[in-house]
Amino acid sequence: MTANSNPVDTGRKLASKRSGRATTRNAAEARAGLLLSTPFIVLFLVFTAWPVIQSMYMSFTDMSRNDVQTPFAVDFVALDNYVRAVSDPIFRKAALNTVIFVVVGVPATIVAGLAVAVALDKGINKARGFFRLGFYTPVITSIVAVAVVWRFLLQPDFGVVNQMLAVVGIKGPNWIGDENTALFSLIIMSVWRNFGNAMIILLAGLQSVSWELHEAAALDGAGTWQRFMNVTLPALRPTLLFVLVTTSIGYLQFFEEPFVMTQGGPLNATLSASMYTYQQFGFGNWGYSGAMAYLTFLVILIVTIIQFRVTREKG
Repeated sequence: MTANSNPVDTGRKLASKRSGRATTRNAAEARAGLLLSTPFIVLFLVFTAWPVIQSMYMSFTDMSRNDVQTPFAVDFVALDNYVRAVSDPIFRKAALNTVIFVVVGVPATIVAGLAVAVALDKGINKARGFFRLGFYTPVITSIVAVAVVWRFLLQPDFGVVNQMLAVVGIKGPNWIGDENTALFSLIIMSVWRNFGNAMIILLAGLQSVSWELHEAAALDGAGTWQRFMNVTLPALRPTLLFVLVTTSIGYLQFFEEPFVMTQGGPLNATLSASMYTYQQFGFGNWGYSGAMAYLTFLVILIVTIIQFRVTREKG
């Protein structure tokens, strides 16, 4: 270093060079990341974003299967499809069935999942892995296989359920053939099929609850139930919120159960909003089915926002 050199200027030059190299490296990494993500971006835009935009446009038109060759020559009907859906008695019946399915099925699924999760976390010491697998197996089992089993169980004449009721002198109903019991039967089947998913998530939440909190509560004289209500449940609030939201979204879209088991019958007693939307799309009423699909999406959005706000206020 010469006598006229300024250490401060030299330091600034070195820092500037390092900053320039870092900027160049970051830019190169950004270009590489963009290049690697390009296939996903293209696929997302083509197969997800564009269909969503197109279906939203379609819901404001009278598009039907007759307009396949001229999709942009259809008539714009504004909110007519939405008004028609709201005033459609079959869609309102399907929406009511969906509401009942959610209001009854979601709490039952969460309670069942939480009860089993607590048992696996505290009460069952042997073969926990076996029980976890057994309770979770229905979640990953094909709905067709589940439907075959439950059809056999709920048969009015030789079904296992009615035969067990006959032992105690009770004549069982036609579970999925009677409009008074069909939806209730599908709710039971759905709870049985889905509570294993809630159980796995809640079990993970239970295992993250600090034992120190339980010990402190026990020292203060809190019993088992008091510790569960005042220690376990507050600690599980984020996990319960996640299970509540995901289960509600799934049940608001319930489709497979009535489609496989009852085809929406008898007398539309098990027809869901998603299934009626699917039927209208199959009939070629594309604009109308698009409007019903976005009404369902709007309900799901509102329910999710309410759940987050209520949970946050309680927290």
